[in-house]
Amino acid sequence: MGSTLDILLEVFTWVGLGAGVVFAGVTLTVVLADGTWLPASAVVETTPSGRVVRWFAADGGVGEAVLSPSDDEHVGWADTVDLFYRLGSNRIRFSRRAPAIRPALWLAIGCAAVGVLSAVASIVLMFVEG
Repeated sequence: MGSTLDILLEVFTWVGLGAGVVFAGVTLTVVLADGTWLPASAVVETTPSGRVVRWFAADGGVGEAVLSPSDDEHVGWADTVDLFYRLGSNRIRFSRRAPAIRPALWLAIGCAAVGVLSAVASIVLMFVEG
């Protein structure tokens, strides 16, 4: 029974650590591909083409974006809204990071934790067995 447990712990160690490294790489890639998003306080206005938000950009210009239906629902009836805009474009969102970053990060942490715990259990078992 001891050798079966040793094999399982060894497999979980390598698979956990390997998957943790892969998901950490995916997380880093998503963060780098996401680009730079800067915070701004925007004014919400109604125009003939729909509701828009306008803000002062970090470079001194004025940014403007038409609200999509989901963004419009998020803003509601507010006159001003805090948002994040993409540096160099008029793309907006209401969170600093991309939604895919958090699950990828938790997968990396979880897989690495399984790998580390399996390695520790394997070492403890090695000393217990003598």
